[in-house]
Amino acid sequence: MPDLQRRVEELLASHDPQTTPPADFLGAQFDAGLAWVHFPQGCGGLGLARGRQLEVDALLEAAGAPRPDVGRNSIGLGMAAPTILAFGTSQMQERYLRPLFACEEIWCQLFSEPGAGSDLAGVATRAVPDGDDWVVDGQKVWTSGAHNADFAILLARTDTSVPKHAGMTYFLVDMTDPGVEVRPLRQITGEAEFNEVFLSGVRVPDRNRVGKVGEGWRVATTTLNNERVAISAGTEREAGQIGLVTQRWREDPTVRTPGTHAELMHWWVETEVTRLAGERLRQGLEAGQPGPESSAMKLAFAHQAQQVSGFALELAPEEGLEYHDWTMVRPEGGSFLGHGPGYRYLRAKGNSIEGGTSEIMRNVVAERVLGLPPDHRPDKGVAFKDVPR
Repeated sequence: MPDLQRRVEELLASHDPQTTPPADFLGAQFDAGLAWVHFPQGCGGLGLARGRQLEVDALLEAAGAPRPDVGRNSIGLGMAAPTILAFGTSQMQERYLRPLFACEEIWCQLFSEPGAGSDLAGVATRAVPDGDDWVVDGQKVWTSGAHNADFAILLARTDTSVPKHAGMTYFLVDMTDPGVEVRPLRQITGEAEFNEVFLSGVRVPDRNRVGKVGEGWRVATTTLNNERVAISAGTEREAGQIGLVTQRWREDPTVRTPGTHAELMHWWVETEVTRLAGERLRQGLEAGQPGPESSAMKLAFAHQAQQVSGFALELAPEEGLEYHDWTMVRPEGGSFLGHGPGYRYLRAKGNSIEGGTSEIMRNVVAERVLGLPPDHRPDKGVAFKDVPR
């Protein structure tokens, strides 16, 4: 079994974390198998248990080593990488995984559409074969970070003669190719963190197809389950919104009352239970890809983030009126915790929409975790072209 500490020490000795450019250091970390130790050798890993990555990260953090920019490349690191590993060809893995981990190439997700958000299987963006390429036409929406992205993971319709879940295919798209247009969507926070993306005659080589033709839903399910784990991830106690509130409570006696103390303790316990449940889920990933349990985690995260950010305003209502800036900016990365309490309260409203709406998450948990009878679906078994829209 590889000695992880020795490998980390050799990495630090050959690449001084204080002087080596971040991309070069992260590339060397990938080459040493220390990017994702549970990935196979040659793909940034060593074929070890997933939990051992924590050992590597702790040693690198103690040495002040550069870390991947999760804010800018959360889609690539949390969604594209595990999907490419699970379904991509060896050529794809060799081409994309290393620059993805080094954040030399930024990724976005072209899934949701104006008519296919909660019902993602209803995507209407078409991909039509033309020789060795596919020609893609359609519109995507709510695309985080598309304005910074080099590549995208795309779900497109390749067959309208079969039911909707059976007629989709998954692709990797170069965002700099002709026919790709990105437009900003300004949010309630004032920022344009999201975008709409128009695809007009975009040519995608067949070698950039992930999985078999018509199996896009199967591939996309892997992506979505990993997305929900990434959104709800929080391995440290008092991470996220609850950490900011408890810090304020400890430092500012003026906000302390018996009522606010009781509410703080309520949400502290709720978020701690969710954190521990998430840790159990991550340990369960040792057996394979995340399952529908990740939907329950994402549902709990969204509810708690909104409630705790609202509680932060109750502690100091006047601060919620002091907004930092309303100028529209297109940020380099997304942040649930940026700026002041007013921003955090508004940004948390999106937590119950992005990554799958809370309403859909409840259906997933009810049907796939609890085994309850599914809702009636009038389009079940009907060819996509025959479904009224």
